[in-house]
Amino acid sequence: MSSDVWRTGSQSTIPELLMQRLESDPDSQYLDVCGDSVSAAAVYDVCARLATSLCSMGINPGDRVATLIENSIEAVYAWWGIILSGGIAVPINTAYKGEYLRHQLADSGSRVIIVAAEFLGRLEAVAPSVKSLQHVVVIGETRPKIKNTSTALWTDLLQSDATPPQLNTKPSDLGTFIYTGGTTGLSKGCMLSHNYHEALTRQIGICWERTSDDVVWTPLPLFHFNAITTAVMGPLVFGGRSAIYRRFSVSNFWPEMNRVGATITSTLGTMAYLLAHDVDRPEMPRSGAPEANTSLRLLGAAPMPVEVDDIMKNRFGLTTFSAAYGVTEASLISWQPPGGYNKPNAAGVINDEYFDVRIFDDEDNELPRGSRGEIVIRPKRPDVMFTGYWGRPDVTVETSRNWWYHTGDVGIIDDDNFLFFVDRKADYLRRRGENIASFEVESIIMGQGQIADVAVHAVPSPMSEDDLKITATLVDGANLTEEELFLWCVEQLPYFALPRYIEFRKELPRSPVGRVLKRELRHEGATAASWDLEDSEVKFEKR
Repeated sequence: MSSDVWRTGSQSTIPELLMQRLESDPDSQYLDVCGDSVSAAAVYDVCARLATSLCSMGINPGDRVATLIENSIEAVYAWWGIILSGGIAVPINTAYKGEYLRHQLADSGSRVIIVAAEFLGRLEAVAPSVKSLQHVVVIGETRPKIKNTSTALWTDLLQSDATPPQLNTKPSDLGTFIYTGGTTGLSKGCMLSHNYHEALTRQIGICWERTSDDVVWTPLPLFHFNAITTAVMGPLVFGGRSAIYRRFSVSNFWPEMNRVGATITSTLGTMAYLLAHDVDRPEMPRSGAPEANTSLRLLGAAPMPVEVDDIMKNRFGLTTFSAAYGVTEASLISWQPPGGYNKPNAAGVINDEYFDVRIFDDEDNELPRGSRGEIVIRPKRPDVMFTGYWGRPDVTVETSRNWWYHTGDVGIIDDDNFLFFVDRKADYLRRRGENIASFEVESIIMGQGQIADVAVHAVPSPMSEDDLKITATLVDGANLTEEELFLWCVEQLPYFALPRYIEFRKELPRSPVGRVLKRELRHEGATAASWDLEDSEVKFEKR
């Protein structure tokens, strides 16, 4: 079969996958959520009651129901209850407050919000201006008074009969809205179909060689799509079980692996970096995995620098999975199938089973292999990408111009079909006639050893184009100076990528989803606290 043909195959809705688990394996452990162990049958019983209660509140198929809950068994129940009611789940980042929170509630048109009592104050501050909001469900004992809304306690909803509505849900129907981080403007709601949930779950599991013997552990929040697909959906597609932790902790990582018998982790590259460099504890020697742990076989984390990847393999004896690239709107765009080789710094090979992937210039002309340009994609199967941005047809059309989805990322596809992520298009710099990828420079600087966090960004230059600035934080106890960092960069970077400005801060500005707000750093430019090469006495040779 040609790799260019349109493929269909089986498609699934989310409830269908749960029903299959109930028929084949209802009573074994399905999830461990922060220590609460539940079977598929137990999840269905609770969530069917929640679904019935939501329907009694007037939730109809396609209505949006928001949640503001930290990782917990209630967060899992809430998501499932919304799905079984026919509603669309809108999990909101628990760091959100003020306009961030108000925007997502209002933009999604959520009629109900399920909120943990600890976040009630934030909700009360913005709810009166959210016209769509009709009902507030509180996990806790407090009943707030919010104008024009009714209030119920979580425990009240669990008193209903476990008779959710019989729905005629299709794989193309929407299941979840995941909002983008909004680093360049207001966040946008990615509309994700039922089948997209299953498709991404299956793709990741194939890469991991996931089986019913595996236990997948994640500390990633349930308001991100990764945790929903790998942990909540994974056991329904592949069997076995998952464990969801409240939040990542280096000190608790290995004890957690042992407690749940984890065989695979789903984490982030920054978490892998912290594990790789936590070398002072006696139970984590330089070579070999901690003696107390014998279960973990694969650590999934992206992106993972080559240096961190080597530590994980050689020090802990783990297989690693970091060779993948995707966005909320479409994943996995590239991957590393089982047994596949990955080139250093590559994000795997193009996933041509699911997507047609090209590199375009700014005029949407395809570039030859090895050229840098924007990564664009289109699907080869139905409902394996987002359906569009909720309420933003103009943005949906713009990002899908010429019938290709434009990721906004710069990349390279080489002659062997490997994809290399270069940078966010908005963060790409041009200096003295040379293109500079901030991501590439940041990866190198993190290898210095005394840098805890770094952002490389443009500062307008009076000589046209850009000057480069490093804004960074130092690890505890470091005494690195700006001049010392610059001289280190001289040995590591091409001359055109050397910074003119360096500034050390206590922290970098971040969005509530943790992304560095480079637009703020670019706007601030060279501050009074910035070290300026041109005002220094540093001498170096261009080479």
